[in-house]
Amino acid sequence: MRRIDGTPVRVTTPAKTVADCFRFRRHVGLDVALEALRDYLRRNRNGMDALMAAARADRVYSVLRPYIEAVT
Repeated sequence: MRRIDGTPVRVTTPAKTVADCFRFRRHVGLDVALEALRDYLRRNRNGMDALMAAARADRVYSVLRPYIEAVT
């Protein structure tokens, strides 16, 4: 855990961040979640396994899968 301006902040992987965006899409907005997915796929072409594992851990695999199929 890191501290930013005295506040403890948990640092996660990019795949976990994308999965969290889809998990909390009602709070952050679907447009933010989709942009996070596009950015992740653009930067991590070989990171699909990590993204799927994070989606399963966050229980958003069934939500995320159609978006991945549409974007790729």
